[in-house]
Amino acid sequence: MNFALILFLFVIATGVLWAINHFWARKKRPADAHDPWWVEYGGSFFPVILAVFLLRSFLVEPFKIPSGSMIPTLLVGDFILVNKFTYGIRLPVLNKKIVELKSPERGDVVVFRYPPDTSLDYIKRVVGLPGDKVEYHDKKLLINGKQVIHEAAGDYLDPARLYYTPKFKEQLGQVPHNILLDAESLNTVRPIVSFPHEDQCHYNYDGVTCQVPAGHYFVMGDNRDNSQDSRYWGFVPDANLVGKAFFIWFNFSDLKRIGAFH
Repeated sequence: MNFALILFLFVIATGVLWAINHFWARKKRPADAHDPWWVEYGGSFFPVILAVFLLRSFLVEPFKIPSGSMIPTLLVGDFILVNKFTYGIRLPVLNKKIVELKSPERGDVVVFRYPPDTSLDYIKRVVGLPGDKVEYHDKKLLINGKQVIHEAAGDYLDPARLYYTPKFKEQLGQVPHNILLDAESLNTVRPIVSFPHEDQCHYNYDGVTCQVPAGHYFVMGDNRDNSQDSRYWGFVPDANLVGKAFFIWFNFSDLKRIGAFH
């Protein structure tokens, strides 16, 4: 469901009702006449819906984390806020960039429209920038030939499965964060769909090597062995970016999660 389109249509509908009343219908009614119901509802809802539409389109948008691919950074049920203007100002609904601002940096957590099905929103961490060579073999990450070092940081207890997974501290660019690596999981990485620029990726028995094309990004989940990401379905085009995640504003199961990620 394209919520942005639905919201836009509501803005148009209520705006038309408000404009008809303000510029024409009001002048035709007697001064002591009550406003008809369509005027009352249109006039009441239009400014509210317009404000929500502008806020959601250009400033911040709320999202709910649906899966565990970003554990331990983001948990299932976290409600997050996404900065919509960090990577440029885009036209609502069309998602066409009209003002260039910053580009994603290595380590950013981004929301984007899933390339194989753009009706879905995904969230992952940016690992490879345009022009980067990204290698992931035997659970080791290399960027432009240099291994990204991770240090042991204890274990993470999955409350749903009561299962401990080794946790490690890693740093991409200026962003330190934790990742999970399950020693018991297989190293096999295989594409699950055909994708644009697939010839830039080479798979073998223990991983994948990709050359990130211009205007695209290589993303991965922090829960490395339980994340379908660029290793499996390819690169994220700049046009698919929605924004940068920056804040947890609620979690019904754990109020202490509020503000835990920024």
